[in-house]
Amino acid sequence: MSTLLLVPMEDTVVFPNMNVTLTVDVGDEERVLLVPRHGGAYAKVGTVAEVLDRVRLPGGAHAVALNGLYRGVAGAAHTDPRGRLRVEVEERPDEEPPGVRVRDLEREYRAVVEEILELRGDDGRISSFVRSITETGALADTAGYSPDLTFEQKVELLEAIDVVERLGLALGFQRERLAELQVRRRIREDVEEGAAKQQREYILRRQLESIRKELGDDDASVSEDLRKQIEESEMPDAVREQALREVGRLERMGDSTGESSMIRTYLEWLLAVPWGKRSEERLDPAHAREVLDADHAGLDDVKERIVEYLAVRKLRQERGIAEDKKSGAILTLIGPPGTGKTSVGESIARALGREFVRMSLGGVRDEAEIRGHRRTYIGALPGRLVRALRDAGTMNPVIMLDEVDKVGADWRGDPSAALLEVLDPAQNHSFRDHYLDVELDLSEVVFIATGNIAETIPGPLLDRMEVIRFDGYTIDEKVAIARGYLWPRQVERNGLRDEEVSIDDGLLETIIAEYTREAGVRQLERERGSRLGTSRHPSP
Repeated sequence: MSTLLLVPMEDTVVFPNMNVTLTVDVGDEERVLLVPRHGGAYAKVGTVAEVLDRVRLPGGAHAVALNGLYRGVAGAAHTDPRGRLRVEVEERPDEEPPGVRVRDLEREYRAVVEEILELRGDDGRISSFVRSITETGALADTAGYSPDLTFEQKVELLEAIDVVERLGLALGFQRERLAELQVRRRIREDVEEGAAKQQREYILRRQLESIRKELGDDDASVSEDLRKQIEESEMPDAVREQALREVGRLERMGDSTGESSMIRTYLEWLLAVPWGKRSEERLDPAHAREVLDADHAGLDDVKERIVEYLAVRKLRQERGIAEDKKSGAILTLIGPPGTGKTSVGESIARALGREFVRMSLGGVRDEAEIRGHRRTYIGALPGRLVRALRDAGTMNPVIMLDEVDKVGADWRGDPSAALLEVLDPAQNHSFRDHYLDVELDLSEVVFIATGNIAETIPGPLLDRMEVIRFDGYTIDEKVAIARGYLWPRQVERNGLRDEEVSIDDGLLETIIAEYTREAGVRQLERERGSRLGTSRHPSP
């Protein structure tokens, strides 16, 4: 046990065999104890260092050159007559441990250090220094030279008195450094490889473009063709700007990447929307009644309400009154199957001179079916509304939302919420499909919904609808339908002529009353067709 002058080292750890120069006055002391200190707290173990040289600096300051000898455990402290702090020190020089276990640790430690130096690009001097160390404790202390170790890790290494424990601790620190360096190298190599690949692809793509230009098969013609179609289309300005930006991206990346095909598909869908194309509407209530009477027997209440609806539209148009964004209602045809709801919708479209498109909503549970998928997904497509406009070829068709009472909802969203925006005149002038990501004006579309029952239609959606009920046909109406529509169709389907087959009204009434007790006429048509197809001879 010896008493030495304590020299605090702020956030610095000095190991044995390490030389250091400090601007401190140690008087005539031959040895001192260097103890790491952080935030006023001292480490338990310091380094006993000998004074090699003393220098008096200009201005009266002193400096000393010190060399670390071995570890020392600090004990009781007191202040000497000169006011300096002295401590009792238990000097702990390293004891060389015997055994094969230590030699294995030494070999592994040297191998790990060699790999670290190789990754860091050592010029050979540090590796030669490490190879020259023969003492186990000194070899473990070399880990304290690393700038990657934290202050706490270096103090932990200094406080490891046992040589084997210290070497194991140093090996663990060096393994962590090696793993970190290897990860950094992999990241760097991946980045460099990716950059080299992109550069190589860029050069090859430019070469390919040059070859195609020489052959007269230039990819630029594809971009130019798309650009020409966009300029000639009647897209709104905002949509045209979006489309031209995508054409610019396509030109920059060439035609050989996966994303380029996605951009081309997107542009083709943008061009598929019939921007600015409209059917010339015919708002003539009298003509509409003629069409409905020619296509359908009975349903007088339904026909009268439809004619009233068209008459109001005509009156507002003639008087220059804009569509009321708050009170616009959607005609919704509710009734049993086979009562002619879909065919009435076709007749309305024909009476208006508009194109007709049918959208079946039965069983739809994915909101993306209405709003479209986002382009980040593989296989993304626009929603059914965009496809309906494409099929119609105009921006003002009659779109029938068939079986709206069978729309469902699950974890993929609520399609009825999307339909609410579509059918709301206050919102559908700026409907945004997720795939196209541009605004679509649906305010000129005439939407007609159909369903079997109104009770299963979501309340907010039903609130935007004007329900027209189909209560079914009377026997007389069914006879008229069978005589005027179903019988001629079945005769034609069976390859017969009018003079080869006939049927009287009494037999039709019997079939209706005894065999087809339904609100509509589907079973009546099937029954009549099956009997005609099996008989193939004139009926009485």
